[in-house]
Amino acid sequence: MKIFRSADIKLLDAYTIKHEPISSLDLMERAATAITGAIAKRWNKDMPVKVFAGPGNNGGDALAVARLLAEQDYQVEAYLFNTTGTLSEECQANKELLEQLDSVKFIAVTSKFSPPTLKKGHLIIDGLFGSGLNKPLAGGFAAMVRYINASEATVVSIDMPSGLMGENNVYNVKNHIIRADVTLSLQLPKLAFLFAENEEYLGEWELLDINLSKEGIANTYTAYSIVEEQEVKEMIKPRKRFSHKGNYGHALLIAGSYGMAGASVLAGKACLHSGVGLLTIHAPIKNNDILQTSVPEAIVQHDIHDSYFALPVDTENYQAVGIGPGLGQAEETEIAVIEQLDMCKSPMVIDADALNILSNHRNKFSSLPKDSILTPHPKEMDRLVGTSQDSYERLTKAIELAFRCKVYIILKGAYSTVITPDGKCIFNPTGNPGMATGGSGDTLTGVLLSLLAQGYTSLEACIIGTYVHGLAGDIAASKFGEYSLTAGDIIGNLPEAWAKLR
Repeated sequence: MKIFRSADIKLLDAYTIKHEPISSLDLMERAATAITGAIAKRWNKDMPVKVFAGPGNNGGDALAVARLLAEQDYQVEAYLFNTTGTLSEECQANKELLEQLDSVKFIAVTSKFSPPTLKKGHLIIDGLFGSGLNKPLAGGFAAMVRYINASEATVVSIDMPSGLMGENNVYNVKNHIIRADVTLSLQLPKLAFLFAENEEYLGEWELLDINLSKEGIANTYTAYSIVEEQEVKEMIKPRKRFSHKGNYGHALLIAGSYGMAGASVLAGKACLHSGVGLLTIHAPIKNNDILQTSVPEAIVQHDIHDSYFALPVDTENYQAVGIGPGLGQAEETEIAVIEQLDMCKSPMVIDADALNILSNHRNKFSSLPKDSILTPHPKEMDRLVGTSQDSYERLTKAIELAFRCKVYIILKGAYSTVITPDGKCIFNPTGNPGMATGGSGDTLTGVLLSLLAQGYTSLEACIIGTYVHGLAGDIAASKFGEYSLTAGDIIGNLPEAWAKLR
């Protein structure tokens, strides 16, 4: 599913109007009908509705929704803010249609405004501004937003919470953004929906299909998308009946220090549960017994040090190398990690402490093996490229790093983002808050390592790996709930996740 910038969404509207063909007013009616249907499914007619419309097309949508709800016998009051005396054509047309209904209390606000009482049990339809906003709200509109946010009424925003911009909100004013309970987005999600700091404004968001041109969507380029299950299924290679372990790669996992053996266990188990032929775990001597008993399917290779990684490994006989989980940051480990990154010529999976060590050696970024996969969470990303004010700025910096170093970056979190060397951002829809637990990232490293060893490209490994990792977490949450979910539960449900994708 593609994600378009706000400017491109306007172009898609225009393309649909031209090529369907359909008038802009009829397209607005189509959107309003979808919005009204979604509202009617959620709230009954006993709930008083207060509609706040701005002077643009978002306001036109809101006025059309007010009319359609009134025609279904909802108690509707509508307020149109027209302080400049200029409405969009579609907003003007819907204003005139609404004025014909005696059942709606309609007020056009042109100067001073005495706001209605808003209380618990009221439903507010926010149609002040949509996705086209490009600067923070100020003046009367900002005051109106603060008034709505201060109420206990339920708020539904049309397409976007008013005040929230479609992409970059670094310099926005937080108090001047509607805090919606539900956001009814038209056709496609907006980039801002996928950033953690915007959750408080969006509430629950739902996509409404308004039949924008499929041809227009297909032919319009965007660097942003959300991966869909069918895409993942089509990437997974079938296994031949007469294949053997040598056909599915030999992976090397460099992980764990004394006291952090669990990281190597989790990553190793996830790797083995994701189809690899052979797995060698390079670990300090003190972790031998834990690994031999916890992951008996893996070969354990001892480091020269009892407690941590201290000597780089010859990687010539391995199809993929993963490094980082639980390594620690001892001085010898730091030296060994940097030497290991220099030695390895094939793509690596670089995670956790390996990333933290790398952040202290930014001069080594350019020597990373081409097409390697870096898997930072937000704080690790900030250590690599500097602190960011919000998710959009962090994403921008990650795009620049991926391009400069010719690597793939998986920026972990809700909607984990696969960032490619050519600047594409592919958001992953699977996963849940229960996966915010220690060891979850180690399991992802194991899955990615397995896929690379089997011969998947770095892009395929990133897309399949993040999807199946999140899917296993979703299956686990459905069985045990989010509160009790552990990284081990993710591993335990990898077989079911893989089976579902087959």
